[in-house]
Amino acid sequence: MAERVAKLMASRGLCSRREAERLIEQGVVQVDGVIVREQGCKASPDADIRLVGGGAAHLGARLTILLHKPVGVVSTQPSPGQMPAWKLVTRTRVHGRSDAGLVASATAEPWTLSVAGRLDRASRGLLVMTQDGTIARRLIGGQGVEKSYLVRTSEAATDAQLGKLRGRLRLDDEVLQPMRVERVDADTLRFVLVEGKKHQIRRVCRRFGLTVVDLFRTAIGPLGLGDLPEGQWRVARPEELERLRVDGRV
Repeated sequence: MAERVAKLMASRGLCSRREAERLIEQGVVQVDGVIVREQGCKASPDADIRLVGGGAAHLGARLTILLHKPVGVVSTQPSPGQMPAWKLVTRTRVHGRSDAGLVASATAEPWTLSVAGRLDRASRGLLVMTQDGTIARRLIGGQGVEKSYLVRTSEAATDAQLGKLRGRLRLDDEVLQPMRVERVDADTLRFVLVEGKKHQIRRVCRRFGLTVVDLFRTAIGPLGLGDLPEGQWRVARPEELERLRVDGRV
């Protein structure tokens, strides 16, 4: 059954429904190869919907950055004496070449950037911070975006322990969605999961006799840490965000 294009765009995480209506009015929404301009226009649920012209640039104007969070830095709500992640968003810590206007926007009021998927103080790696509500909802709104972690344990995981970690598990009386767990080397595992219960990886490892000594998030969907140095940040590229809107795989 056909649905409103604006609703389809919102459900796919492209933008909010109101933003979709504005983009349709501007003539920058293409459905199955044809520009649509009428409010209330409908399409099949599997229609190919793309932003053309200035549509992607309009959404890209809302800033999203990738930060390599060190251990000891707090994602949100620091206690007295703790450093919040936004304090690392400075001109001297920007990595690589970025648009000067976007860097100025990020560093002017970095506390306005929302963390989309926290890391606890003892963990490190990729932290996404954004002004874009649709990006935030895509990452933390239960839309199946995969998150990849390298996890070092004080013990070498056995095949039996790996089998249990891959099985049907519960935390806080809730069934967890299945996790992909594979051995990287003797004391390091790679976890890929689509949800993030509080201390989920640490707790399930502890349940099966494994003590986590280092938890390192390397990617959230197509947003990867790459060669970003610890303690530095960069602006997310429009093509990365476009991939994120349509594909949540790492």
